[in-house]
Amino acid sequence: MDATDRKILAILQEDGRLSNQEVAERVNLSPSPCLRRIKQLEQAGVIRQYVALLAPEKIGLGLLAYVNVRLEKHSDPQFSGSTRTAAHTAHSPRADFSAAIEHWPEVVACYAMTGEMDYLLRVHVEDMAHFSRFMMETLLRHPAVLDVKSSFALQRIKDTTALPLL
Repeated sequence: MDATDRKILAILQEDGRLSNQEVAERVNLSPSPCLRRIKQLEQAGVIRQYVALLAPEKIGLGLLAYVNVRLEKHSDPQFSGSTRTAAHTAHSPRADFSAAIEHWPEVVACYAMTGEMDYLLRVHVEDMAHFSRFMMETLLRHPAVLDVKSSFALQRIKDTTALPLL
């Protein structure tokens, strides 16, 4: 990836709706080579997808919570070292939890973490009542969940999807 590719990526991170012609003009390329570069970046998986970023508060999702989740630890041999098989891994509490997360629309991001907690969730909900329902009826009912700690965003200082292109 060269400097021109990085310029293209920076431009597309700022505005993914620009036409190829507009991107080409901004990086001083003709449209054909610019499109070739963009296609190569897509095929290489550097450009993962194109999306519309919504304002959560404008669609009724005014509360943003970060939830740390700790799962139960098991002493079952299926979770230790080389005795773990693909079949056991597929049915581990961690795998079950990861699969469940995919069906919870309130969870917009989930990261496996180091430290005392196992996962960090970014959760968008309407209000505290919605958050309470999500916690009590969904998250805390999952059999692998041992503990949760929640924090709420009070103010958005910086919120970008753009990655630093060093």
